[in-house]
Amino acid sequence: MAKDHNTTPLNAVRQPVEVANGLPNAHYADPDVFTAEARAVLYSSWAGLAVAADVPKPGDAKPITFTGIPLLLLRDKEGQVRVFQNICRHRGMILVDTARKIEGAIRCPYHSWCYSTQGRLVSTPHVGGAGHNTHDAIVKDDLGLIEVRSHIWRDIVFINIDGKADPFEDIHADLIARWHEHDTPLHHGGPDSAFTLNVATNWKLAVENYCESYHLPWVHPGLNSYSRLEDHYNIAEYGKYSGQGTLVYRQLQGEAGQTFPDFAGLSDFWDEGAEYIALYPNVLLGAQRDHAFAIVLEPLAHDQTAEHIHLYYADPATDADLRAKNAALWKDVFEEDIGVVEGMQRGRAAPGFDGGRFSPAMDGPTHCFHDWVAGKLQAAE
Repeated sequence: MAKDHNTTPLNAVRQPVEVANGLPNAHYADPDVFTAEARAVLYSSWAGLAVAADVPKPGDAKPITFTGIPLLLLRDKEGQVRVFQNICRHRGMILVDTARKIEGAIRCPYHSWCYSTQGRLVSTPHVGGAGHNTHDAIVKDDLGLIEVRSHIWRDIVFINIDGKADPFEDIHADLIARWHEHDTPLHHGGPDSAFTLNVATNWKLAVENYCESYHLPWVHPGLNSYSRLEDHYNIAEYGKYSGQGTLVYRQLQGEAGQTFPDFAGLSDFWDEGAEYIALYPNVLLGAQRDHAFAIVLEPLAHDQTAEHIHLYYADPATDADLRAKNAALWKDVFEEDIGVVEGMQRGRAAPGFDGGRFSPAMDGPTHCFHDWVAGKLQAAE
């Protein structure tokens, strides 16, 4: 019998927020659904992989496994950041197993096939027999590293694994325009401005929690003491992105009253305004007058996520003590969310839970994300 899409659980997700259900339990608790969802949602989109600051200098290379796919983040000798599948074209051997600088060529540890940092196959020792480094059947131009389509925005390295997505600038034109005033150089704060939180939850729950301010009074009482629930507004651009904003952003001050320098050219709104947006599928962004942050969610399993947090500033020479204080503050805030996203993950083992309902007034940004995921899944069916 043909499936009636008007009665499927995914169609129930795509109803108006007043009557919609959330995504079914299996989308959080079933490893097979996690695998299928990766193909339908993560591989077909511009997913966040890392930040360009992870490979700051030419030749820097970092192996990253993304939902089981071995990838290599690399800044080539000309300074361009690239992403390759981290395998030799000969027998599929992993090429780089630890972060390091590529001094010459990328050499396979198995049979010493070598590749340039642009991915070209440049050397195949003994491929034609002992002492013969060429063979007519091995055409080097056809056997370069498999490059993954990538794009950098706000220092985040986005990848489109299936290679079929529309250009990044087209898909995200609205958000790029919304934050056009922040189109200025971002300077990563360095080692003291990056940290990772490992959380026992599905990656989508981290997005859903970030999207809304509804939980502030109970989960973030310190933050809510000056940036109250009523000071926030919803951002829900269906099919694009969602999140929240505040009208009472407060700058961090050092012991002597010092603050971070502002980004240049901002309008008056940003004096006390700030926005926190989930860029689908797996990147969480913060824009403020004096610093920015990016969180790249790494989906490790159906119930495991690594949150890679990076802080950025307008000036590369910011006060080190203030940077450390800022990183500690944000780490405390993000750690406060761990209990609730892990609690929601455990709750997905309850067979009577139907995906839940949304507050029409407060949960629009979260419903916006559910609707986008459900749409991607339906398009892949």
